[in-house]
Amino acid sequence: MNFSSKLLEKAVDEIAQLPGIGKRTALRLALHLLRRPKSQTLQLTGALEDLVEKVNHCQQCHNLSDTPVCEICSNPKRNPKIVCVVEDIRDVMAIENTAQFQGHYHVLGGKISPIEGIGPHNLTIDSLINKVNQGSIEELIFATSSTIEGDTTNFYIFKQLEGLPVTISTIARGISVGDELEYTDEITLGRSIINRIPFENSLNQS
Repeated sequence: MNFSSKLLEKAVDEIAQLPGIGKRTALRLALHLLRRPKSQTLQLTGALEDLVEKVNHCQQCHNLSDTPVCEICSNPKRNPKIVCVVEDIRDVMAIENTAQFQGHYHVLGGKISPIEGIGPHNLTIDSLINKVNQGSIEELIFATSSTIEGDTTNFYIFKQLEGLPVTISTIARGISVGDELEYTDEITLGRSIINRIPFENSLNQS
């Protein structure tokens, strides 16, 4: 592409780094931003700046939050003794949309995947184990994706917690094997949480 403006070229190059956006789409978006009223585009840039500068991870569950402790962890109506273990923020949003879970969460930040170079030390597993060791958690619910990597992550955590006084369950397999949690419909996901089963039983079914 030949650009008459170096500033436009720079903007297109930056936008094109976003997932699923090529150079042509990036150019179309950049030109659209130039056509919009300047105030609207500045609102967008301000929102992006706030996103980078002000969004943090919750000190307790590692969910994204505007405050040191997220709204879920600080909500007195939620049960902190039941913790749902998920891979990332999108899974928290998916489960919250079901309105079927009133406990807390623990966001791992991914799943164990040796092929991608992601091991237990790359996730927040140590933080989870420390919370269980403190004795404040009665039940952990594994709600990771129904993939080999998700099952591997569950099993690794399960082995790390052997002998500790905590009930470990997993969401029922209303979710197809290989599915990511965020793409599961709310009714199926909600029923899977309500009808969760002991994790040992899921191992016997494998």
